[in-house]
Amino acid sequence: MSTLPEGHRPIAAPKVGVLIVNLGTPDAPTPGAVKRYLREFLSDRRVVEIPPIVWQPILRGIILNVRPRKSAHAYAQVWSEEGSPLAAITARQARALQARLGDRAIVDHAMRYGNPAIAERIAALRAVGCDRILIAPLYPQYSGATTATAHDAVFAALAQMRWQPALRTLPPYFDHPAYIEALAASVREGLAASHGEPEAILASFHGMPARTLDLGDPYHCHCRKTARLLGEALGRDVLVSFQSRFGRARWLEPSTEEMLGRLAADGVRRLAVIAPGFSVDCLETLEELAIRGRDQFLAAGGESFAYLPCLNDGDPGMAMLETLIGEELAGWIDRC
Repeated sequence: MSTLPEGHRPIAAPKVGVLIVNLGTPDAPTPGAVKRYLREFLSDRRVVEIPPIVWQPILRGIILNVRPRKSAHAYAQVWSEEGSPLAAITARQARALQARLGDRAIVDHAMRYGNPAIAERIAALRAVGCDRILIAPLYPQYSGATTATAHDAVFAALAQMRWQPALRTLPPYFDHPAYIEALAASVREGLAASHGEPEAILASFHGMPARTLDLGDPYHCHCRKTARLLGEALGRDVLVSFQSRFGRARWLEPSTEEMLGRLAADGVRRLAVIAPGFSVDCLETLEELAIRGRDQFLAAGGESFAYLPCLNDGDPGMAMLETLIGEELAGWIDRC
């Protein structure tokens, strides 16, 4: 048994870490907290690709003085005793994954924007001896504005470390059989709990500017393939739309707002909506879809609107994460 030289700093036994990463959320449903969050989020060059010399005056002079109050009201509609749904559910996912992995790895979670910060949690994992860390951005479909910017924050954190851990990153899993199976199981469960069989199922993905597709971002293709594979698993068509448009630029189409009105106008009376691009329920699903989307569809002539929850920390979703994480940890967690 080796011993450290006298005066040597103590070194923790080598361990494997898993850091699951989600987008982020304000710390409170207040205009001040939302403003701090939006300042960080909308200043990311991956998220808004307009040159800063043009964008920053618009952001600081208009958007951050107008949007926080409106967004704070929306957050208040879905805030719970646990806080932000996205933060609370992501934390529950980390605890559930830890229970599944046991002592083979240490699981933590972080947010790209807001708290807990990526750099902070990487440092915490390193401090307890994790010399190998799997970074797992919970974005099934790859986009520069989501997966890539999470990686940017990770590598920026490593640039400040003297003793860096070895890293692996979770690839996008938009067409992974375990993901499609989990989605299908979740949809079947949700439909069984709703009132009546829907005439249509709409998969609403977060929108992106159309130019991202022209520039080579695979997000649009990943979303379309997810919907196609899910439809094959369910034995029925799954329609696709893109939500959360912002600004005047052309975005991926069709928009969810337009699709809801179009479906009602075309005679669809019973609709089920899912959000397979979101790993957990959040403002965009609980307020934008389940509240505003429902109101819009019913006002346009629809009669039944069922929002089906994200995978969250339910058994299908956690079994999927255990499978994906286990595949990426091969050779690490089974070493002597």
